[in-house]
Formats: sequence, structure tokens, C-alpha cells
Amino acid sequence: MTSNLFTPLRLGSLELPNRIVISPMCQYSAENGRATDWHRQHWSSYALSCAGLMMVEATGVSPEGRITPACLGLWDDETEEAMASALAFARQFSDMPFGIQLGHAGRKASTARPWDGGHVPPEKGGWRVLGPSPVPFAEGWQTPLELDEAGIQKVIDDFAAAARRAVRIGFDTIEIHGAHGYLLSSFLSPLANRRQDRWGGSLENRMRLPLAVFEAVKAACPPSYPVGMRFNGTDWLEGGIVPDEAVALARALHERGCAYVDVSSGGNAPAQIPVGPAYQLPFASRIKREVGIPVITVGMIRSPLHAEGIIATGEADAVALGRVALNNPRWPWHAAEELGVELVVAPPYRFGATRQYRPTFGR
Repeated sequence: MTSNLFTPLRLGSLELPNRIVISPMCQYSAENGRATDWHRQHWSSYALSCAGLMMVEATGVSPEGRITPACLGLWDDETEEAMASALAFARQFSDMPFGIQLGHAGRKASTARPWDGGHVPPEKGGWRVLGPSPVPFAEGWQTPLELDEAGIQKVIDDFAAAARRAVRIGFDTIEIHGAHGYLLSSFLSPLANRRQDRWGGSLENRMRLPLAVFEAVKAACPPSYPVGMRFNGTDWLEGGIVPDEAVALARALHERGCAYVDVSSGGNAPAQIPVGPAYQLPFASRIKREVGIPVITVGMIRSPLHAEGIIATGEADAVALGRVALNNPRWPWHAAEELGVELVVAPPYRFGATRQYRPTFGR
């Protein structure tokens, strides 16, 4: 049987062996931004999954850019060294491409780990949060400090510096986090951005920072290196980001050499989101139709047959798996079995897998 899901996909200069992407999923297990043994085992598990690409979780480009004090960072030699060591460990087991998502949490930073709940005040290891305007995410959240021109330039410089480190470490692609209400997303959304200067107001102005960050990251990487961006197709709220604006952003990114876009939604303010299988696919498929840039779709894609259908009908170029991959790191194995595809898996797994998983020797 021929499977569309298991055909190669080119994202700029990077060729993925198939169209299954492990979505960036925060682990809240870093120490002062540094990767730990938890990341080694976590990444290694996915290195053996036979997915086409694993994207490392949202990684702060500065200490204040982390979501929580336990989030990964990439802002100095210590965080770079720890991440390089963890990636090298995982890469012993597979040739699977690894990417990294670089982000800045903005006004949603300095929160506690989800299982602890709440916020972390500066006197307990937290920090003052930053945003486009002094508008908190929700009641009870910190009011962000409005970024001035110097602060905005620092954000751009921090993304570029982190990108240089990511390339040096050996990541195969960089995804810029412009979704879910974090800093770049909040500049895009009128729900958070109330500025009257060149960074706010019109869509052109609200796109200015995400595009400046993209250009700085692209310039910090080798010419053919693939840089993508995740952003919202909608905020699910009146007055927020709408699909027309997402298309415009995708078009502007495409013109600047963006290798792919990863289309998500929500997070700029509390909203009732109609969650269901592939609920964000319509935003991704519209961008694919109207812009032509490679598109990754994400959001409750659980069934191999559903994923196969999305690729077969051309609605998206790849599917990103989050919670389903946490629940089942071997999802690609089961998808291949269901779709009648042979996979090359690590030799030690030969006798524990079905006859379809016929490994080659070597790495």
C-alpha cells in the first residue's frame, strides 16, 4: 500500500522522511534554563519513534522569555552546552531530524509549572513580564511592562543570538513561536496590542515585530537553513486575530523566505474554543491554498487514517502530534502498521515488533 503520510517532505533545504512531526511540548524540567536528564530520555524516546521530525519544546531566548522558571532556555554558554549534550545523546539512536522552537513568553511568563499552579512573583524566583501594552492576559495575571524601542530591539537581538546557538548545536530547523498569546503573538493580536506607534494599530504595524524577528533569525543562520514560524489562525474572540490576518502573515513570511508555517490558534485571551479532531485544520488548509507555503497542521489528530486523509487531500503538508505522541511515543509505528508501510527501526527492537518493522543495521 502507498501512504501519503509516509512520503518525504522538503522544508526548504531539509528533507523529512515522512510527514509526521512531534510537536514542541513543554516539559518544565530544566534547571536555570539548562536541559537535564529528563530531556535526554524524552528526546531519545522520540528519536526512536520513526517520526519525520521532532521539534524541541518552546525555548526561551532570554531568562525573562521563559514561560516558567523550569522551562528550557538558550541564552548563554551554559544553556547551549547543556542542550548540545542532550541532543548529542538523543542522536546516538537515530538519524531523525531535530528542530527547536525559539520563543519569548511575554506577558504569559513567570508562571508556575502546571502541576504547581499560579504565578511566580519576582521575590520567589519570578520576574517582571513584558508585553506590547500594559494589558494583563486575564484577571489575576501580572500587568506587563510595555516594551520600549530598546526593549523591542533586545528581543530581536535575543532571538538572533539564540538562533546562532541553535545552528551551532546542530538543530536541523528553527521554528519561531508566534502563537498562543506569547510575546510575538501578543504583538499580532489587537486583544493584547493597544499601541499607537509603529508597532501597533494596523495589521502592517502589528506584524512588524514577528517579521523583524524572522528576518533577524534568518540572517543569523546559513543561507539555505530552514526557518519556520508557528502562529495563530484565529484568536477565537471578537477583536482578535482573524483568518484573513493569518493569511496575510503567511504571505509576508513566504516572501521573506520562510520554509514552512505551523498553524495553531488561541491563547491571547481566555476563550471558548470548539475543540475537536483537527479543529485547526481549516486555518492551515486556507493558508496552503492561498499562499502555497508548506503548512503543518496541529490539533487533536489522533487517527492514522485521519492523518493520511489530511495529507492525501492536500489540506496540509504535515501533521504535528502533541498529546497523542505523549500518550504513545510509538504512534508512527502503529500508523505504519495500519497503513501497510514498512519502517526502518532500531535493530534492538527487531524481535519486539511485528514483521513489518524490518530494521536496517547501523545507527
